[in-house]
Amino acid sequence: MILAHFTQLVANPASLGFLFQEQQSVGFSPMDLWGNMGWLARGVVIVLFIMSIWSLAVIIDRYLYFSAARKQSREFAPRVAGALKEGKLDEAIKVADRNKKSHLAEVVTAGLQEFRNFGSGGAVTAEQIESSKRALERSEAIVHAKLKRGLGGLATIGSTAPFVGLFGTVAGILKAFQEIATQKTPGIGAVAGGISEALVTTAFGLLVAIPAVMTFNYFTNKVEAFDVEMDNSSSELIDYFIKQSSRR
Repeated sequence: MILAHFTQLVANPASLGFLFQEQQSVGFSPMDLWGNMGWLARGVVIVLFIMSIWSLAVIIDRYLYFSAARKQSREFAPRVAGALKEGKLDEAIKVADRNKKSHLAEVVTAGLQEFRNFGSGGAVTAEQIESSKRALERSEAIVHAKLKRGLGGLATIGSTAPFVGLFGTVAGILKAFQEIATQKTPGIGAVAGGISEALVTTAFGLLVAIPAVMTFNYFTNKVEAFDVEMDNSSSELIDYFIKQSSRR
């Protein structure tokens, strides 16, 4: 019986077409993949591309901002400490003004200016110290918000990009089933376009999400470290004010 079926297939070559349907080639270059995609999958790719550009812009911006803050803070800390040790309050403020990108300088400047501008001189009062403390707290909150700028969007991209890619996966699978129903052929060539579309959108979603999540965690740890440094600097400055009040 098997031999009879094989003889019939050889006698009718057209019936062998479904066996060679899978030999239809599907290009895997970016242009070929884009050409084989449906409009829904193309929309998913465009959305993921925009998300990747946004993520890259935030990463570059935060990296440059944090690097400048770290560099200027290292230069600022010993200089302002020396000026305060010598009792040169105005000089300490000038040093802080020359390091505007330093997170420590921005916080310390607020406290020093409030301390200098409070009252008309004379003995240092508890109200003057308390006012300076509140100024430091307000400045810390402002600087903290500046440090976290853009990180919320980075977290959103990291958490949603895989689901956007998954939406493209569903679109690709639906396209594959549609091609099967339309062509009514069991060969792999009938579904190659839909399957490649599904895999590309899935891979693109992961490619966008993984760097976003990794850099978000990295920058979040940096912000926490900067917060600790600002808290320590504020505490040391308040201690300095208290020592100044005890000397007068």
